[in-house]
Amino acid sequence: MGIFSRFTDIINSNINSILDKAEDPAKMVRLIIQEMEDTLVEVRSSSAKTLADKKELTRQVTRFENEAQQWQDKAELALSKDREDLARAALLEKKKSTENSQALVEELVHVESHITKLQDEISQLQEKLADAKARQKAIVIREKTVNSRLKVKQNIDSTKVNDALNRFDHYERKIDDLEAQVESHDLGSKSLSDEIAELESNEKIDDELASLKAKMKKK
Repeated sequence: MGIFSRFTDIINSNINSILDKAEDPAKMVRLIIQEMEDTLVEVRSSSAKTLADKKELTRQVTRFENEAQQWQDKAELALSKDREDLARAALLEKKKSTENSQALVEELVHVESHITKLQDEISQLQEKLADAKARQKAIVIREKTVNSRLKVKQNIDSTKVNDALNRFDHYERKIDDLEAQVESHDLGSKSLSDEIAELESNEKIDDELASLKAKMKKK
């Protein structure tokens, strides 16, 4: 069963609303486009048949108009020969041809009106179809983007990534332990620079202490 029950359903449809309610928007928009294209083929086929009917009606109108003119000429000829009876009969035939022509002209007016409506419907349907195809492209792009993001999320949350991060933590702890061992060996041992710096510091304190003593004696 189709999405749309008739042509007017397509023209009056709200594609956004249909897609919002769909469980699978991508599949739904494909179905919408397929049905629109099928309908467009049907409408164009109907339009082509109506155009053919118009041509046939136009030929018939021309034929009856020509017949009416021929009967007019025959009536004039009969009168010129003093055959009023034949002239009357020719005028009756002319009347029939003229009436047939007028009836076909009226039908032709209706056909032309129908053709105009069909052309308008084709135009509206093409606009709807173009809109649906544009939505399809947007949905395809969104679907690809979402799938890519989902893969990234899945990779980030995967156990492999967590295991790798845990191994990094383990290696960092091992390096911390090694550095701590190196630092423990250095505890209590002084380098030559450290000892000289300590002597210089002690010498400064001794000088400051002597100066303080001298100052106290003066007081």
